[in-house]
Amino acid sequence: MHENEMPFLDHLEELRWRIIKALSSVVIFTIIAFLFSDYVLTWLLEPASKVEAQISLQVLKVQAVFIIKLEIALILGVLLSIPVILFQIWSFLSPGLHQKERKYIWPIIIFSMVSFSIGASFAYYIIVPYALDFFLGLAPQNVSNNISIDFYFGFLLRLLIVFGIVFQLPVISIILAKMGLITPAFLKKYRRYAIVTIFVAAAILTPPDPMTQMFLAVPLILLYEITIFLLYFISRKEKKK
Repeated sequence: MHENEMPFLDHLEELRWRIIKALSSVVIFTIIAFLFSDYVLTWLLEPASKVEAQISLQVLKVQAVFIIKLEIALILGVLLSIPVILFQIWSFLSPGLHQKERKYIWPIIIFSMVSFSIGASFAYYIIVPYALDFFLGLAPQNVSNNISIDFYFGFLLRLLIVFGIVFQLPVISIILAKMGLITPAFLKKYRRYAIVTIFVAAAILTPPDPMTQMFLAVPLILLYEITIFLLYFISRKEKKK
């Protein structure tokens, strides 16, 4: 056995402590986020206050607001812990990676975090207000839009998370391209099949209505085209090298 090679049980012990540190980070950031959950709650309520249609958010359960604050704190705790979690994963895996592989890890991680932020921001500032205006505007004049606050936050948070995840498409495609599994020509050839798959995925990930599916499918198709362009750019750059 190589001198620097760790025994299997030592690997398990290290993995256990890495997981404990990552979970501890989530717990600490969740507690901190809960202390500021009122400010986040006010920020998340802004899209409802800017729609043209009249909307009345109601608390229909005694514990509804408390549960919403817990959900917000937990989501923020996980998001704020991502650098710590990724650092723990990196520390555990880096001894087994080649120098060339290590070079791409952190740029991909940063690109992934930026992509998630762009996707969530796109949903918050563009998709959510437009979707609220559209759906609430369908109600007749003699019908009031009285919505439970937990249903509103479920709708809002689902869109933010889903758009943040689907904006990882370029990141995943670049990783697969680096592994030699896909090429720009491959994506271009199977574009029609990809569009059908995108619409099916949008139908599964979004609430069961055609407009929200379109809100997700159209950006995904644009991301698919942007991914093809990025892969062409990367492949040309590597050929020059």
